[in-house]
Amino acid sequence: MEIRLERITDEPFYWQEKLTIPVETLNRPELDDVSEISCEGRVAAIDEGYLLEARLGYQQKLICVRCLTPFVDEVEKEVELRIVSRGPEATAGELELSEEDLTLLNVDDEILETTPIILEQLQLNIPMRALCREDCAGLCPVCGNNRNDQPCQCEEQKIDPRWEVLKDWQES
Repeated sequence: MEIRLERITDEPFYWQEKLTIPVETLNRPELDDVSEISCEGRVAAIDEGYLLEARLGYQQKLICVRCLTPFVDEVEKEVELRIVSRGPEATAGELELSEEDLTLLNVDDEILETTPIILEQLQLNIPMRALCREDCAGLCPVCGNNRNDQPCQCEEQKIDPRWEVLKDWQES
């Protein structure tokens, strides 16, 4: 959705939208599927630009890194960004970001696109190591059985005799 910032003066602008994002565009192997994204928010004029406040709601289907079982994660996310018009300024060299810059969005003109903001929030809400549950037992390295469903009777693999000395060193 496009929001024309120059039209926002005394009264905030409220919006609602629903987005469908193909999972392939996110390019994350741990993400199996994303439901329709519900977004509602407002943009208000402040002293130095605008303030965007939004709420995202959706479900993401992830693959557990330990047992490879798909599971659904409910996401309710609050987003707050300060928006400023960049204008014609020269940015040469390196810039050091402050903590305040993490909630700052520069726009080139007076049009705010909401889709890139939503895509960024989707990326930020995908865990680096997705677990179906904290105590996930994972797969058996010998038979491949999912240890969450039933324990297997496989013996643990023998330690290579060349590494046996290190095992004794760790225990002492």
